[in-house]
Amino acid sequence: MNKLKALPALVVILALSIPIHAQTRIKDIAHISGVRGNSLVGYGLVIGLNKTGDKKQTLFPQQTLVNMLAQFGLTLNGNIRVENIAGVIVTADIPAFARPGSPIDVTVSSIGDATSLQGGVLLRTPLNGADGQTYALAGGSLVLGGYSAGNAATGITVNHPTVGRIPNGGMVERAITVGAPQVVETLDLILDRMDFTNVGRVVNAVNASFGGPVASPVDGRSVRMLLPANYQRKWVDFVAVVENVNVQVDTKAKIVVDERTGTVVIGSDVTLAPVSIAHGSLSIQIDTQFNVSQPMPYSLGQTTTVPQTSVRADEQQSNFVTLKQGATVDDLIRALNSLGVTPRDTIAILEAIKAAGALQAELQIL
Repeated sequence: MNKLKALPALVVILALSIPIHAQTRIKDIAHISGVRGNSLVGYGLVIGLNKTGDKKQTLFPQQTLVNMLAQFGLTLNGNIRVENIAGVIVTADIPAFARPGSPIDVTVSSIGDATSLQGGVLLRTPLNGADGQTYALAGGSLVLGGYSAGNAATGITVNHPTVGRIPNGGMVERAITVGAPQVVETLDLILDRMDFTNVGRVVNAVNASFGGPVASPVDGRSVRMLLPANYQRKWVDFVAVVENVNVQVDTKAKIVVDERTGTVVIGSDVTLAPVSIAHGSLSIQIDTQFNVSQPMPYSLGQTTTVPQTSVRADEQQSNFVTLKQGATVDDLIRALNSLGVTPRDTIAILEAIKAAGALQAELQIL
């Protein structure tokens, strides 16, 4: 009974959290063309583990350690066996306009058979871009969101102890040249989501803010802006003003469902065509009981078991709910609640309504 009560509360709260025609700053829905971050990646070594590192069959951490010790004048013959190191892949995102000396966060992930990176320290690791050039160096103590204790037979593991982060663990060593030059005449504003309605509203909002034809649409995602005369050679100030212009953002009618967790998120603009919904179930229960047949005293019979099988089928009465033209989310939730459906039943019903052509919204299944 508790599951049935949780369904409408979940869906209604998520639906009401999506306001209609919300006022949003342009900086929250768009970005300037060419202004973007870049991904960095590198291979490194984590040391200081408490016998939770890579095992002997993982060869590359051992070879990495041998090569590193050779740089300090220590030559080792043959294989070494240590349990306190782990080979890792280090990833980071370098933001636009980052300059040498700027700190960045890094993520460290084990690529061997280490059981935990808890208490580990990442040695200095070069982080390279797509062009193979080194743009940052990473290192430091790891911060884990989980832990492991015990052994394989009687241990406990919480979250993922083989992935950790180092806040401000990376240091930018080379700047990436992105963005517009100092002298520009036009700038392109790129919306994060393609929508012709929002492009038109952005154009109108920018022109109204500057009191003239500054912006013009290019396509369903791009807006071209001409710098006013008083902002020549001051394009950064111009972008700062544009980013804080408020726009009434239009949202697409959409329903998102996750079949793995039974989560249903319904937008407030979702409407339904006339439709009838029926929900029922058939339950079949088969029970087998084993009775003991005991022979008479002093007879030549043997004790045996005799199975007795009973079959019972229960079919619930089918309930119909009819929704009229233009039914809203609230009407849909009330209808599903009256049928007493679970979240997973809700997903199946929504898919059937969409297949029938009565759902006036996009249905996305994760």
